[in-house]
Amino acid sequence: MSATAVTETRDRFRWWLEIPTRWMDNDVYGHVNNVQYYSYFDTAVNSHLIREAGLDIHNSPVIGLVVETRCQFKKSLVFPDVVEAGIRVEKIGRSSVAYNVGLFRAGDDEIAALGHFVHVYVERESQTPVPIPDRMRAAMEPLRLDP
Repeated sequence: MSATAVTETRDRFRWWLEIPTRWMDNDVYGHVNNVQYYSYFDTAVNSHLIREAGLDIHNSPVIGLVVETRCQFKKSLVFPDVVEAGIRVEKIGRSSVAYNVGLFRAGDDEIAALGHFVHVYVERESQTPVPIPDRMRAAMEPLRLDP
């Protein structure tokens, strides 16, 4: 680990969601399959937007499209673990927001995975980028590590 590497701890995340693993999340090797981690990232970010920013997934005229994701795996999760997903905002632009999502086994201080997740906001019908709506931006700002 380099001198500039940051240890990801729970206090570096601003909003939390518990996500129970499911039997089907495990793969033949006995741990949660890597593709499920991306589902947990998506669930955490969109749950925040629905609960805190008023996103109506069926009718909002402006929606966020995922344009970039990545995951750094640190340790395995397994069924029947409960995942505690913490999110923070890394950067907010005019029409995009970059999140970091930390996945932790419930009660464990050691991170299992660190996700990077970017939304670009578009007008639903035309798919043209637009500024992030004020209500959504207001819900994102408190999630910044360094406002």
